[in-house]
Amino acid sequence: MIQLIVGLGNPGDEHISDRHNAGFWLCDQLAQFLHTSFTNQKSFKSQVAKAQKEQHIIWLLKPQTYMNASGEAVGAAAKFYQIDPSQILVVHDELDLPPGTTRLKFGGGTGGHNGLKSISAHLGTPNYWRLRIGIGHPRDVAPEGSPHQEVVNYVLKKPPQKDLQAIEDTFQKVMSVFSLMTSSDPGSAMKELHTQ
Repeated sequence: MIQLIVGLGNPGDEHISDRHNAGFWLCDQLAQFLHTSFTNQKSFKSQVAKAQKEQHIIWLLKPQTYMNASGEAVGAAAKFYQIDPSQILVVHDELDLPPGTTRLKFGGGTGGHNGLKSISAHLGTPNYWRLRIGIGHPRDVAPEGSPHQEVVNYVLKKPPQKDLQAIEDTFQKVMSVFSLMTSSDPGSAMKELHTQ
């Protein structure tokens, strides 16, 4: 069962609306959904919330390191709560999926995502769950024949309202399969999520 849900993003008011903070956005929605709230936990360099779904305790974590060092917080929390990597779900922005799309997967590569690189290094394994929130790629939004933004500039900018709405709509899909996703059979949630 999933015991720790990690939303990835960058701390600070200047990053609140960045596409790169999609993991934070979903964690905030989950905290509301689960009737809990975040508090600062200095020993994990994170904001942490504790929730209970039926008889199941779930920790929500928003690392307050920068994205490249997310693994410091995740590794410390997993060690303290004695949570196996296979019971961790990391929520992150995904360039290779369009806004309005989300995918659940277990293990695999990092796709160049620095937050995932850091987490895999600190956990010593890539074998944890990932929830990929589509934010689109700058090459797909550039007018034909014109140069597209550098990825770093793209992820550190606010999405247009149309894309933001599509991303928020995917959060509602995630809530609808949340019980399945955090059960002993997340694969069922994967099928449901991918066919919606």
